[in-house]
Amino acid sequence: MADSLFNSLTPDAILLGVEAKTNEEVIRLLADRLHTLGYVKDSYADAVVKREQSMPTGLPLEREDNVAVPHTDPEHVLKAAIAMATLKTPVDFANMEDPDETVAVGTVFLLAINDKDKQIETLQSIMGAIQSPEILDGLKLAQTTDDLKVLLG
Repeated sequence: MADSLFNSLTPDAILLGVEAKTNEEVIRLLADRLHTLGYVKDSYADAVVKREQSMPTGLPLEREDNVAVPHTDPEHVLKAAIAMATLKTPVDFANMEDPDETVAVGTVFLLAINDKDKQIETLQSIMGAIQSPEILDGLKLAQTTDDLKVLLG
């Protein structure tokens, strides 16, 4: 699973050691990168932020730094991509399971999926990888995309 996850990531949209204060700042940073690279429409960042408010994606993994997988509808996507950020300091995302709670998130996978069927496959790939404490620890320590390739590939 981890191998397919690394191969699914968009290399130019991987940001390591990001400093951000809010989940919206991280989402917009990654969305702007995808937009600059030609993967998403102008409407994408706002659509992801809006969806996150009503359908949160913070995954509680019972760690100090959990994972979030924000995304939005395919209509905002030009071509499929997955952006990823690791954060120097975790930011709060609303808990997917209980939106009234927050989880501290240290890794964000921003999905730009233009095929609903692919979305489930991609989420399964991410979920498979993040079940491993070793992978989660490795994500936190990764300094380069080569580190990620060794970890996930």
